[in-house]
Amino acid sequence: MHDSILVTGGAGFIGSNFVLNWVEATGRSVVNLDLLSYAGNPENLFTLEGDARHLLVRGDICDAEFVGSLLREHQPKAIVHFAAESHVDRSIASPQAFIQTNVQGTFVLLEQTKAYWSGLAESDRRAFRFLHVSNGRGVRNLGAR
Repeated sequence: MHDSILVTGGAGFIGSNFVLNWVEATGRSVVNLDLLSYAGNPENLFTLEGDARHLLVRGDICDAEFVGSLLREHQPKAIVHFAAESHVDRSIASPQAFIQTNVQGTFVLLEQTKAYWSGLAESDRRAFRFLHVSNGRGVRNLGAR
């Protein structure tokens, strides 16, 4: 297991701020997996351009084979999961995209993480962390409509 972490959705507003703060505070590397859809903007990370501690990878958390290979290749010690559809107006217009990313994508990420974690040495398994960050806005706001 390497000293890097994997961040999903790290080109979005909240995720990019986490990535920037992580690199500055710890000096450790980040593999940043983002679909770069409407919410992901590589310009949010412009201060890390050319910095070897940051690798931006364009990809989909719904792609199990891709996620599994990324975990095996980079061997992160933790995953911080920000990737989500979170714009309420979009959830009303296109709920399928929300289900695909927020439910199916999180499920795929958890399953691939479990497979990766199972192959780690016992000490690495105990040290490994998975943090799912969610703002919950969509649920609260939709309930208020």
